[in-house]
Amino acid sequence: MNEDKVKGQWKQLAGKLKEKGGKLTDDDLKVAEGNSEYLAGKIQERYGIAQDEARRQIKEFDNTL
Repeated sequence: MNEDKVKGQWKQLAGKLKEKGGKLTDDDLKVAEGNSEYLAGKIQERYGIAQDEARRQIKEFDNTL
């Protein structure tokens, strides 16, 4: 995933993640601020999924923007 693209579209991505990912807090998203690695780690932690799956989900969210 292109880190610059994530940072550029962060507000849209964060909004979609909040809609779909009820376990992510506003603080999680604020700290992530476009850092896809941190965000993948938080998704992995909150949902108990593998890191690769978390990255796939972020990429999927990004593609819907």
